[in-house]
Amino acid sequence: MKQRTDTGGKNLIGERLKLLRKQAKLSQRDLARELQLIGIDMDKNVITRIETNKRYVTDFELQALRRIFDITYDYLIDGVE
Repeated sequence: MKQRTDTGGKNLIGERLKLLRKQAKLSQRDLARELQLIGIDMDKNVITRIETNKRYVTDFELQALRRIFDITYDYLIDGVE
């Protein structure tokens, strides 16, 4: 059985990712393009599924998101600055 959040979500970063993306004034399509530029094959639909907690996130994707937004893993996963 795969782990899920208390509310049944498949990741811990969905809401934080959406907030970070909006703060950076990036559309989902823009973020997907940024990820593709660093070698992560992701499209707008995948971003939507992550932000709505309907998709698991790989360690490679976490690493790429951390780099794009220049944040720590602690912030990305737990919201801790």
